[in-house]
Amino acid sequence: MNAHPLAAILAEAAHGRFPPFDGLVEVVPSPGPPCDALCAFSGHFVLAANVDPSEIVSRWPAGALTVPFSPASLVWLANRIGRVPLTHDAVLVAIGDGAGPPPWLRRDDRFAHPRVDEASQFRSIESVWTTDDEGLVIVGHGLCERWEVGYEVGTLRRGSGLGRRLAAAARGLVPAGEPLWAQVAPGNAASIRSTLAAGFVPVGAEMLFR
Repeated sequence: MNAHPLAAILAEAAHGRFPPFDGLVEVVPSPGPPCDALCAFSGHFVLAANVDPSEIVSRWPAGALTVPFSPASLVWLANRIGRVPLTHDAVLVAIGDGAGPPPWLRRDDRFAHPRVDEASQFRSIESVWTTDDEGLVIVGHGLCERWEVGYEVGTLRRGSGLGRRLAAAARGLVPAGEPLWAQVAPGNAASIRSTLAAGFVPVGAEMLFR
């Protein structure tokens, strides 16, 4: 298990054990490449970056729950740590079952796709899977070496239920008992619905800083 403090917090959250609702911003060291992170749970934030905690307290006082993820705060933080902010995502998790891929999913780690290129910027890609009907699943290690999944449905197959099938199949692509994390833009209602339907549950939100 990754020994980073954020890794321990994420592992607990994956099993429904969350930080206290205390309004605090907990500061822990940077997890190292590829990304720093600001994570939000219910009433508690974790900033994983090399910043003086007293500096954060002075800018983001306890109980100011709307401040850490405000645009002004995120711009300041990106400049302060000298990193590029990525998207603000909802974070969901499911527990892997290790069942392996279904017969309709085939592995193609050399598959060229913009989504694969994008994912490789903030996670170490372990495997890429495709379908005959425009489906794509990417599994790799991301923040604090956690298992992460990304998936995409081709334009002609949207609304068909393929997204739910892809997300559900991803649970078989990681070892049994391992949490599998999905980051979804809050405005992407289709992906939110398909990820929930595949058995993932919401845990919080985060922004990565590459």
